[in-house]
Amino acid sequence: MFLGTGDHQLDSKGRVILPTDFRQELGESFYLTMGFHRCVQVMSVAEFDRLRDQIRQLPADKALSLQYLLISPAKLVSPNSQGRISIPQKLREDAGLSGEVTVVGMDTRVEIWDKATFTAFMEEQKQASVKEALELLRL
Repeated sequence: MFLGTGDHQLDSKGRVILPTDFRQELGESFYLTMGFHRCVQVMSVAEFDRLRDQIRQLPADKALSLQYLLISPAKLVSPNSQGRISIPQKLREDAGLSGEVTVVGMDTRVEIWDKATFTAFMEEQKQASVKEALELLRL
């Protein structure tokens, strides 16, 4: 399970260090792909395979859309000796990543966000969705 949020720096080569505990849980190699919001998703091989299997079970038109969004941009990566991963340029561009990023543990996956975008997204969540979700949980 991936938990926690931390700020990191994307270097000039598009590399970022993932926290040690995240790297240990992800394994020696793992997948990067577009996130469900404007971010990059990081998934273990097993989680990515589970996602692919779920997509294959969908009706063809829905499956094709998700394959374009999630499967086609995916890249299998391995951290270097310093624990850095290289995020492909297209994924960085699509997620708006440069400079400061926020790495977010999201249970079964990790997300990498532009720091300012993540901060704005969290403010939106606090004002809308979270209130409704908490009411459903009766908290």
